[in-house]
Amino acid sequence: MPVEVKTTVPSVNDVLVPETLLKKRKSDAKAREEKAAKALELKKAQKQKRRVIFKRAEQYTKEYKAAEREEIRLRRVAKSQGEFYVPAQPKVVFVVRLRGISNIAPKPKKILQLLRLLQINNGVFIKLTKATAQMLTLVEPYVTYGEPNLKSIRELVYKRGYAKINKQRVPITDNSVVEAHLGKFGIISIEDIVHEIATCGPNLKAVLQFLWPFKLSNPTGGFHKRKFTHFIEGGDTGDREQAINKLIRQMN
Repeated sequence: MPVEVKTTVPSVNDVLVPETLLKKRKSDAKAREEKAAKALELKKAQKQKRRVIFKRAEQYTKEYKAAEREEIRLRRVAKSQGEFYVPAQPKVVFVVRLRGISNIAPKPKKILQLLRLLQINNGVFIKLTKATAQMLTLVEPYVTYGEPNLKSIRELVYKRGYAKINKQRVPITDNSVVEAHLGKFGIISIEDIVHEIATCGPNLKAVLQFLWPFKLSNPTGGFHKRKFTHFIEGGDTGDREQAINKLIRQMN
């Protein structure tokens, strides 16, 4: 009678796995866990940051509305008493260069370089002090300037805003660019930049150094025929006060 021989096929679990492969699997699993944990932590941090930015934006809106109501109240009080309300002098002005390099004296030319107005239709925000006011007086035939309102500041920063990083013109694509370079000043979003300029905040100098000069287009409808005469004489140069906001709309 023939003897039946049973053969056993080794299962997958019985196959010996090299120790190096086991170590690699273990390290890969650990790396995946760490990566997932970091991603979760980053997601939580970003969510918290968005909450902070949103709360700040709400607070800024309240501040702007309160300041606007206070100015309306002061106007009404002055009117009721038969007096004139004189608003405070602007703390920040927006300056636009109108003329090229031809026929410019050395001193105004140097001032334009200091103001970073190197090309026609370049625009910059400037903190108005006694020194900068004197500089603007010397270059009035070559520039126009005035007090920008909140809407103009926001439109310029959001639409034309570029950062100066390592002497390069870098687009401000999101708030991380702002936080990376201005976070040490407590400025973590584009809205913080707008607020700092609108209120002439304590870190305004750092913000203005961070922003690249704005490159504007020719205004819709063009400049006046008497472009290089003063604004009050029907031209475009010099101080145009609140009327700068209309020009910004036309050039933005």
